[in-house]
Amino acid sequence: MSAFSLENKTAIITGACGLLGKQHCAALAEAGANVVVADVNEEACRAVAAALGANHFAVGFDVTSADSIENAKQRILERYGRIDVLVNNAAINDMFENPALAGTQSMFENYPLEMWDKSWRVNVSGVFLCSQIFGKVMADNGGGSIINIASTYGIVAPDQTIYQNEAGEQTFFKSPSYPVTKSAVIGFTKFLASYWGVKNIRVNTLSPGGVENSQDEFFKQNYSNKTLLKRMASPTDYKGAIVFLASDASAYMTGANLVVDGGWTAI
Repeated sequence: MSAFSLENKTAIITGACGLLGKQHCAALAEAGANVVVADVNEEACRAVAAALGANHFAVGFDVTSADSIENAKQRILERYGRIDVLVNNAAINDMFENPALAGTQSMFENYPLEMWDKSWRVNVSGVFLCSQIFGKVMADNGGGSIINIASTYGIVAPDQTIYQNEAGEQTFFKSPSYPVTKSAVIGFTKFLASYWGVKNIRVNTLSPGGVENSQDEFFKQNYSNKTLLKRMASPTDYKGAIVFLASDASAYMTGANLVVDGGWTAI
């Protein structure tokens, strides 16, 4: 079991204050890592880091700003002197403020270019910049592990029928930016794994399925019916996968996409 240990390793998790980000932080902390809790709101990061324990560090930065990331890098290196693991978790998943209008606003025919562009900046350019800046430290220090968080929607197209309620009304359409950007993340993983293999940096994708989080009952049932395990994920269902990809337990694994989706994409 020592292969799963992250003792004396420094692990950065972006988007760390979100539903899964908090669980990624907890998993790596439980495995022994010094966890850098990173998100745009440093005050929120401090609360998450404090809950993990005294050895962990909160850093606020914007994944779309090279200057912001560079500043964070210096603070992290001053604190720990090294970077071993990067979890590129920060992402935008479109939300529409008025549920009554979401069915119309989320239609592809009506989808605004501004939302498309914003998703690309965060979901793809953010992964690029964090990998470039933090990954260079790993390359200079002899290796590390980068984990890019994608989605089942980066592998298969959204089934729009799961957003239909009991009356058959389309309450929402899954918009194009999230699936397309997550597909790009999977492609970027393969590029980076090939490029940095000689530097002993492993780069893999984790593609999670949908997480239960107080959604409408009709949606949870529709989603669950499409999985082989007949349920949505719980927030803790990805902790083992994150530790595996971060640690030496996956030492011969790079350029891969680890799919943990309850069987959603199996059929």
